[in-house]
Amino acid sequence: MKSYRERTYQDVREALLTGREIALLDVREEDPHAQSHPLFAANFPLSKIELEAYTRLPRPGIPIVLLDADEGFAGRAAERLTALGYTDVTLLEGGLKGWIAAGGEVFRDVNVPSKAFGEFVEAQRHTPSLSAQAVDALLQNGEDVVVLDARRFDEYQTMNIPGSLSVPGAELVLRARALAPDAKTRVIVNCAGRTRSIIGAQSLVNAGLPNPVAALRNGTIGWTLAGQTLQHGSKRTFDIGAGRDPANLAAARTAALALAERAGVGRTSLEEAARWATDASRTTYRFDVRTPAEYEQAHAPGFQGAPGGQLVQETEMFAPVRGARVVLFDDDGVRANMTASWLAQMKIDVYVIDGASPDQLTQSGAWQAPKPQPSATPSISPQQLAALLADKASQTVVLDFTSSANHVKGHIPGARWLLRSRLSNDFDDLRVLPDAKRYVVTCATNALAPFAAPEVAALTGKSVQVLEGGTSAWIRAGLPVETGEASLASPRIDRYRRPYEGTDNAHEAMNAYLEWEYGLVAQLERDGTHGFFVI
Repeated sequence: MKSYRERTYQDVREALLTGREIALLDVREEDPHAQSHPLFAANFPLSKIELEAYTRLPRPGIPIVLLDADEGFAGRAAERLTALGYTDVTLLEGGLKGWIAAGGEVFRDVNVPSKAFGEFVEAQRHTPSLSAQAVDALLQNGEDVVVLDARRFDEYQTMNIPGSLSVPGAELVLRARALAPDAKTRVIVNCAGRTRSIIGAQSLVNAGLPNPVAALRNGTIGWTLAGQTLQHGSKRTFDIGAGRDPANLAAARTAALALAERAGVGRTSLEEAARWATDASRTTYRFDVRTPAEYEQAHAPGFQGAPGGQLVQETEMFAPVRGARVVLFDDDGVRANMTASWLAQMKIDVYVIDGASPDQLTQSGAWQAPKPQPSATPSISPQQLAALLADKASQTVVLDFTSSANHVKGHIPGARWLLRSRLSNDFDDLRVLPDAKRYVVTCATNALAPFAAPEVAALTGKSVQVLEGGTSAWIRAGLPVETGEASLASPRIDRYRRPYEGTDNAHEAMNAYLEWEYGLVAQLERDGTHGFFVI
């Protein structure tokens, strides 16, 4: 393996403090990343580098610093990124242990910069909030109150406050005046934990909504800990026209623009943003912050769909290059300005598109992530694979490289699930598999499998084929499917189980999560690299 230049803790810290571009990337899987990492270390798993690199690292010359915890992942990631054309790839000296030994602060959980920023905002602005018990009493007594859930719609459907309405974060200022037209109506904003409740409620306060506004303290976690019942499978959401009437739109637009100006947001055009995207000396991200449906109907070339509330919530995942330039688009003058006002306060150099016309939105459909071409590997159809599996003498073993959640939900009978990052002689995952003459490699949609297949062939010396269309094609063909965890060859560390998602979390985990969030402001102070401010 080629040796790579190392950058010290002090060098990385200096880049963060001065605003120079740097992509500090933790290339472990999400669960170990969530246990301990530097504040601005974005999770960038070795397993999926080819699928994510060109979207999340859009410029070849980005200064990249890779870290792991002595598993050897960083060196392997450096080789892959170099092969993909990145020219400034380095390793963090000593990895995570070196960071800690040098006195660097480490954080738990995921999306930590955004969550810490939310706590910072509440500490500075004393965002109004109400307890779960107080909100439940208002609802039970039939008070004039609306509860707006600022999460993604799929999260809302999993569990929600009874009677609440799904209004994802960036939509709040645009829609709230129409959803609560009487200024006496109390508006409650909630999420699952704290961050989106705080940012959502403070957005409405900042935008001058005349109604009394409060965050639901501790979100659905607080609701559950109070012994109150959540609803499941709800479909209540805002009407797409809500807030678009001239009076409400003008009020929201004026407020959002004023906030963006106060926060130091820049202005630009689609044409200038396109030129910035080709600048070899500076990284530019371009995001369309409208709803996914609006984005898929029509969007500007080069703009990735990133609903504004989630962009503020998962900033380091969308834009892992600290010090990069971020450009936002909407078609209403509210959502991009509100989102930008928050990103600017997170010390991000952010701009909003002005003067765009509908005829410039020339693309449609979901974002198509650019990817490199994998090495050629022979393929096999679902029907051919089914015939081989029926013939025990063929000694065919299926290897599934999808997410562990997808595998558990449904996989080809007998398929073994593996983490691609553990395809090396340092791990026993392949050695515990049944003896095989042939391996067939799959994943959910055949995106990742073609990249894993050559590695399996090199490590085993066996014949390897890729399943055409992945497990999705197998299912579409009406072939049998298994569920469950019986065939896991790797540990399920590809995703961190968030204490605020799902409906079966232990109360101890929820309480521990809240205690962790309460301590984030003190951690920010000890770390000292954030640069956050509040207008």
